[in-house]
Amino acid sequence: MDWKLEGSARKTDSRVLQEKEVILEDTGEDSISESFQLLQIDVECEHLEGETLPTGSAMWCSKNVQRKQRHWEKIVAAKKSKRKQEKERRKANRVENSGICPQHSKRFLRSLTKERLLEAKHSGPRLCIDLSMTHHMSKKELSRLAGQIRRLYGSNKKADRPFWIYLTGFTTDSHLYEECLRMNDGFSSYLLDITEEDCFSLFPLETLVYLTPDSEHALEDVDLNKVYILGGLVDESIQKKVTFQKAQEHSVKTARLPIQEYMVRCQNRKNYHSEILAINQVFDILSAYFETQNWPEALKKGVSSRKGYILQNSVE
Repeated sequence: MDWKLEGSARKTDSRVLQEKEVILEDTGEDSISESFQLLQIDVECEHLEGETLPTGSAMWCSKNVQRKQRHWEKIVAAKKSKRKQEKERRKANRVENSGICPQHSKRFLRSLTKERLLEAKHSGPRLCIDLSMTHHMSKKELSRLAGQIRRLYGSNKKADRPFWIYLTGFTTDSHLYEECLRMNDGFSSYLLDITEEDCFSLFPLETLVYLTPDSEHALEDVDLNKVYILGGLVDESIQKKVTFQKAQEHSVKTARLPIQEYMVRCQNRKNYHSEILAINQVFDILSAYFETQNWPEALKKGVSSRKGYILQNSVE
C-alpha cells in the first residue's frame, strides 16, 4: 500500500514537473521571440534614420526617430536647393561675362574660340612678339615675361575680333620656354605660331611696324595688311631706345601708342610718368581699339593712373 501511494505520488510530481517545464519552455520561447522582434525594430529604425520611409510602410519607429528623420530630410532638401541656386548663379555669371547664350556648352564655347582664332590666322590682324632679346634677362624677368604672354593670350581668346599671334626668336631649349611651360597651363596647345626665326626675316620689311614708346610717330589705326611687333622685354631689363634702335637697324617703321594725343599727365606723390607698358597691356589697348575704333576708350583700358596719365576729359 505504501509502495502504491509512493508510486502515485511520484507520477503526480512527474506530471507537475512536466507541466512546469512546458510552461517555462513556452515562456522562454515567447520572451526570446519578443526580444528579437524589439531588436529588429530598433535596428531597422536606426537604419532608416538616413533614409526616407516608404509610403504606407508597416514598420513602426519611435517619435524620436521620426523627428530625426524629418530633420534629416529638411537638411538634405536645403542642401539640394543651395546647390541648385549656386549652379544658377555661376551660370548667370558666365553669361554676363561672356555675353553668350546660356544654352551653349563648354565644348561649344571652346570650339567657337578655336574657330575665331583660326579665322584670325587667315584674315585678322597680326601681332608679333619679338623674343630675340631675352638672353640678357634674369630668371625673375623671364618669369614675369612668361606671365605677360599668358595674360596676352588669355585676352586674345576672349576678344570678339582676335589677332593672330607670333612668338618669334623663340627656341624650345630656352629658359623662357621652360618658364612658359611651368607657369602657363596648356601652353604647348596655345593656338599661335612659335618660330626660331627673327621677325625681320619672317615677314616683308615693308609690312612691319615696331611699336616702341621711343617712336616719334603715333599709331593712328590698326591695318590688316601690317604686322605689329612688340619687344619681349620687362620693366627691369628695359634700356632706353633698345627696340627703337633695333627697328632702325632693319629699316622698319616705328610707332607709339597715342598716349600723348589723348591723355595728360596727372600729379602724383612720386611725380612719376611713364609710357612704358607691359606687352599684355599694349595688346589690350590694340585689341580694344580694333573692336571699338575709339582710342580714348582703348587707352583707358590699358593705361592705369599709376603710370601718371589720365584722359584729357577726366576729372582728377
